[in-house]
Amino acid sequence: MADSSFDVVSKIDRMELDNAINQAIREIDTRFDFKNTGTSVELAGETIKIEAGTEERAKAALDVVKEKMIKRGVSLKHLESGEPQLSGKIYKIACTLKEGISTENAKKIAKFLRDEGPKTIKTQIQGDELRVSSKSRDDLQDAITQIKEGPFDFAVQFTNYR
Repeated sequence: MADSSFDVVSKIDRMELDNAINQAIREIDTRFDFKNTGTSVELAGETIKIEAGTEERAKAALDVVKEKMIKRGVSLKHLESGEPQLSGKIYKIACTLKEGISTENAKKIAKFLRDEGPKTIKTQIQGDELRVSSKSRDDLQDAITQIKEGPFDFAVQFTNYR
């Protein structure tokens, strides 16, 4: 019997992210506490740019973006945000989006599966994803459950289950 396998990836659903950002922009434009504060949110490539007149408004806008991302099913582990930086009279927050599993993180998952997972599992790093294979589909299901519950600080999804 051939080996069954799945891939562990860390990808952002771009449509859902766009929808979340558009919803956040719409809410910021209509909310009373954001009126006349010059608050704006913009998605530019791999960064989300937030600008506001005060530090509190910038943080509140970031909270709105995070809330909308959660509602749209985009993991907050993809978002890396810093503190508001004063630039002239405007506070700016540049949030970077993390996508893909680094080789170091793939090694963490492989070691975690070797130590905690079923013994029939084999792992193989392929670029920015990790292939997990085994003869037993039940062992693969167990591996998926253990990875979901694992102590990782990055988002993971599972693709190509066969």
